[in-house]
Amino acid sequence: MWIADLKHSRDLDRRATEQYGVPAMVLMERAGLAVFEALRELLPEGGRVIVICGAGNNGGDGFVVARLALEAGYAVECLVAAQPEDLREECRQQLQQAEAQGIRPIFPSDARWARRLDCLGCYDLIVDALLGIGIHGEVKGPVREAIEAINRSGVPALSVDVPSGIETDTGLELGVSVWALRTVTFGLPKPFLFQGRGLEHCGYWSVADIGFPQTLLREPTGAKTVDRAWVAGLLPERLKDSHKGTNGHVLIVAGSRSMRGAAVLAAKSAIRAGAGLVTVAGIEPVIDVVASHVPEALLMPLAEDDGRISPRAVDTVLTSGDRFSGAVFGPGTTHDDPVVEFLSGLWSRWEVPSVIDADALNAVALGVGLPPCDAVLTPHPGELSRTMQVTVAEIQSDRFRAAREASAKFGKTVLLKGAHSIVASPDDTLLVNGTGNPGMASGGMGDVLSGVIGALLGQELPSYLAAACGMTWHGLAGDLCARQIAPVGYTATEVAEALPQARAKLTEPCDPPS
Repeated sequence: MWIADLKHSRDLDRRATEQYGVPAMVLMERAGLAVFEALRELLPEGGRVIVICGAGNNGGDGFVVARLALEAGYAVECLVAAQPEDLREECRQQLQQAEAQGIRPIFPSDARWARRLDCLGCYDLIVDALLGIGIHGEVKGPVREAIEAINRSGVPALSVDVPSGIETDTGLELGVSVWALRTVTFGLPKPFLFQGRGLEHCGYWSVADIGFPQTLLREPTGAKTVDRAWVAGLLPERLKDSHKGTNGHVLIVAGSRSMRGAAVLAAKSAIRAGAGLVTVAGIEPVIDVVASHVPEALLMPLAEDDGRISPRAVDTVLTSGDRFSGAVFGPGTTHDDPVVEFLSGLWSRWEVPSVIDADALNAVALGVGLPPCDAVLTPHPGELSRTMQVTVAEIQSDRFRAAREASAKFGKTVLLKGAHSIVASPDDTLLVNGTGNPGMASGGMGDVLSGVIGALLGQELPSYLAAACGMTWHGLAGDLCARQIAPVGYTATEVAEALPQARAKLTEPCDPPS
């Protein structure tokens, strides 16, 4: 599904009316109906509802919700965080219709306004229709008072289109914002659902069809969520007459004396992801651990300098380079001087499609040039901040922008890890992951991801597709662990072991239509 930023969302509204003749009031009615349906799911047996409206179209949607809820037998009250004369035209019209049906709004000039805010805890549900997608600048005045009261109340909040106080394109909080239990957004998902404070404050979210023409909804926006069926169609098939030599040979250059497990995790995940052969290149202590834990892996001992890979190992790897169809660099290697010198010497002549991860990214931040091959860079925000020479806060303030800028700078595919990982490539659509869960925020998960992507590169998927498929597959394996083991406390090893099951789930046929 395409992701619509503020500009595209406004264009959808305008073009639906101007080009396709869908009146703005019809869109508003259908938006309010979609939110009311969510309200009924949350309160199926009725209850006390308070709808808190703003002055714009979001407030107009709220008046529709209030009217429909009253008609359905809910006990409804309505607060308006603006004076009557400040309401926009469509919002004013919806207010008039709501009043005609029996809604009695309370405005900030009314003495009851403050008392109602203090008593929000007495309601069963709050509908947040204060601010829409166009808000910029710090939230102030009665709107801020209302948001603070909503968050103090302890009552579940249902937000209309966007939690009030969240910036649409970045997910940043504009001073204060509603922490919603549920958000119903319209037409297409928005960037705030995937990043910043919006990622947390939107709660459970859904996208409602409010009558935008499908032609408009199918137009490219520059960013989209990854479709699982698309991933399933890209995963390499295992032919009947294939053998280990026809399913990719992945080189994993990983580990150091103090971080030996990273090589084990990357190798195990590459094997679980279907690589025909996996060779681990590392110093002797790493090789010994891999031999004990991943007997399927081939081994390439490398020269050592005080517990790290030595620059003398460059020729050892290069002389075997033509055996490999994919490679992974960086998990657990450290980025000390010997490793930096090793990577610098190796990459200047390296042409095998590669994953550049972990300490290999830190070497790039120290000035090592990337290899002249198809590659996926897999930074977390800290690693990207070092390679881009900006703060983590700047990265996290707009992850979509950060991923695009990094891909443009390096001319490579970039997978920015985190909740809703993002894949960017210089000439392709931004891809946002919909799999994964907070339980994956633990050590070793990135090593597993690098192994999966390395296996896909080794089976001749281009970097952009390998990164997108890898993050989706990896996240789904984590989701299986969260369901089958526990939401928190499962390990990276368990995620690696769940990869075959996750692939089977990705590729299983859909149920036929009834």
